Amino acid sequence: MIFEATPMLESTQLHIEKELSMDKILIRDLKIFAYHGVNPEEKENGQNFYFDIDLDVNMTKACYSDNVEDTVSYAKVIKTVSRVFTQDKYDLIERAAQVVANAVLEEYPDVFSVDITLKKPEAPMKADFGWVGVSIRRER
Repeated sequence: MIFEATPMLESTQLHIEKELSMDKILIRDLKIFAYHGVNPEEKENGQNFYFDIDLDVNMTKACYSDNVEDTVSYAKVIKTVSRVFTQDKYDLIERAAQVVANAVLEEYPDVFSVDITLKKPEAPMKADFGWVGVSIRRER
């Protein structure tokens, strides 16, 4: 008996692959200068932002092959994040984080989910703090 690929079978296969994959690619303290913020001076002067990114992927094949083509290249992901994060100016870092998450999931089909923490250490507030930020998780 021959089974045709159906959305249900594809969905089940993706779910099984997700369950089997406990692997993560980690990017920490990715510094990007950009022009996001509610205040006009933030959009004019810009400031540094920092990303922590976790990518859920199945790295089994790469662990055995030692071939970069068998994994998600963190160098390529960093280029994607930098490109989309600096492409436009947003009022809210919530929106900026969402745009980044969308791009990662769209451009890297082997990424099952992405966790993004976006830190804004230079937020213009009269307070003594290390950073403010948002953290989001997006899945297929």
